[in-house]
Amino acid sequence: MPKKKQTENTESFKRHDKDTWSIEVQISSLGTEIKMLQEHVAINKSDFDAKRSLLKKVARRRALLKYLKAKKLSVYNSISKAINVKV
Repeated sequence: MPKKKQTENTESFKRHDKDTWSIEVQISSLGTEIKMLQEHVAINKSDFDAKRSLLKKVARRRALLKYLKAKKLSVYNSISKAINVKV
């Protein structure tokens, strides 16, 4: 599994230089990890640990998006557009 890459989306949602725990950054990071796992699972169809990990990350991102939608709707709309998540 390759190391986690920082994307432009993650950088744009940071509140300060060392921000890794704001909800926006977590959602963006999970999106990057999900894309990498999707590519891995497409190639390695019998890697059930990776499939399980992918499902856990998708569920975590969904929960964070649900929380964000309830608390800060404008931020939720901007993030969902930036990471191309169905609304």
